[in-house]
Amino acid sequence: MTTTNPTHEGRTPSIGQQTRPPIVAVVGHIDHGKSTLLDYIRKSNTVAGEAGGITQHLSAYEAEHVSTENKQSYRITFLDTPGHAAFEAMRSRGLEVADVAILIVSAEDGVKQQTIEALKLIQETKKPYIVALTKIDKPAAHIEKAKMSLLEHGVYLEGLGGDVPFVAISSKTGEGIPELLDLILLAAELEGLSADPSCPGEGLVIEAHVDPKRGNTATLIVQNGSIESGEYIVSGESLAPVRIMENYLGKNSKEALPGSPVRVVGFSSLPAVGATWRVVETKKQAEQDVAEARAERLSTAAQRTNARGTVASPGEEKQPVTLPIVIKTDFLGTGDAVVHEIDAMPKDERLEVRVVSRGVGTISENDVKLVAGGKLGGIVVGFNVKVEKEARDVAERLGVTIMVFEIIYQLTEWLAAEVAARRPREHGEETTGSAKILKIFSATKGRVVVGGKVEEGLIADGAEIKLMRRDLELGRGAIISLQSQKAAAKKVEAGAEFGAMLRTQVEPAAGDYLVAFEVVFK
Repeated sequence: MTTTNPTHEGRTPSIGQQTRPPIVAVVGHIDHGKSTLLDYIRKSNTVAGEAGGITQHLSAYEAEHVSTENKQSYRITFLDTPGHAAFEAMRSRGLEVADVAILIVSAEDGVKQQTIEALKLIQETKKPYIVALTKIDKPAAHIEKAKMSLLEHGVYLEGLGGDVPFVAISSKTGEGIPELLDLILLAAELEGLSADPSCPGEGLVIEAHVDPKRGNTATLIVQNGSIESGEYIVSGESLAPVRIMENYLGKNSKEALPGSPVRVVGFSSLPAVGATWRVVETKKQAEQDVAEARAERLSTAAQRTNARGTVASPGEEKQPVTLPIVIKTDFLGTGDAVVHEIDAMPKDERLEVRVVSRGVGTISENDVKLVAGGKLGGIVVGFNVKVEKEARDVAERLGVTIMVFEIIYQLTEWLAAEVAARRPREHGEETTGSAKILKIFSATKGRVVVGGKVEEGLIADGAEIKLMRRDLELGRGAIISLQSQKAAAKKVEAGAEFGAMLRTQVEPAAGDYLVAFEVVFK
């Protein structure tokens, strides 16, 4: 694909590099106060509208902050990333596009699992970051303890032998938030962020979804240049004429400047989240770039097919049973979270969980047919989407399971249980005890009364048994009555003698062994 931007008629001549507003990714453990902080900054209440009280999409917002140092107003773009473990790809994508990160750590809880994961992602992207110790208004807040937990994980704060800036904040009272915003501006100044707004825009796709009324829609971050109405945006094999463009408030906009998040409606297909995009002048140029991207993809796919080598002949190894799954979500990036959860499930060589399709929007009849016909009956799992009536009717007829969720961890728990229930079961035997037969009291057709001593484990009334002579299995049967110390017993443990009536077709002898076992399915 062409990588240079053409000159745009109608654009003003280049005015050179100017200071660009910082893009800030807010990351941290679930429920440590990321969204609540942004709510305070934006004077809104997003958290109350989040299903389950957690952020489940990568969202972008703009805020104005008046510096306490020079009293000038500055624009800052914030990326709110989900804290749940499933949304690792979203956090990574947010950090990739960001200039500065805020690592949120609750003063109540200190460092938690997703804190460590977020810190690792920050370090991998080498982004400067600020630690925000949240919830300092809470009775259980312990700022010094939270600092020590960071120190234990290699985060050396200013004043504690390091150079990582931090600030203690309350998103309820606003304490510390102006200082946090000042630190963001300082970090951005040290980074020397700049852009030329007169150049054709370029940046990253941070989210994509299908609007039921307006079609394919993507949220973009402008990293350099700008977008103007009438231009074309190209991202991989997707293109969009810039006709409907909205700012972070959902208001129509004719221009998007560097550092801005913007929503563009009307893509030919959903662009991949995390992909780059750029502005081109004409539809012809956009279509040419899309054609080149498609040709490159097909060429790469062909090379991979040729490189696979010889395929093993059927029967050389046992083939696993396939469980096909279709994933439908409201936003394209949310599909990453569902795939993350599937990949994290325990692996079993007898069962292959295969995602045959991922998409956004309503669950349709075609989605159901994609997973029908297998041995196990496929699964269509949805996240914040609706199900067409025809899809439910076909699923019932074809034995396909459809489930829709609004909260990621509920989806995870259900899917894990459903996959576990569909695993092919292999039965095996587990020995529960063995006893040496000391005496044969009587033997009639199908019944033998023996006396013995338990050497290992225990034997129980009703247990299935094997009768062994050295390494040879004589036959099988069951204990139909058991006595110990001349009284009926439910079980007899190692070291104790017993009498038992066995149901068996073989005749054991003194010195043989009675081995009790149970059948288990794995």
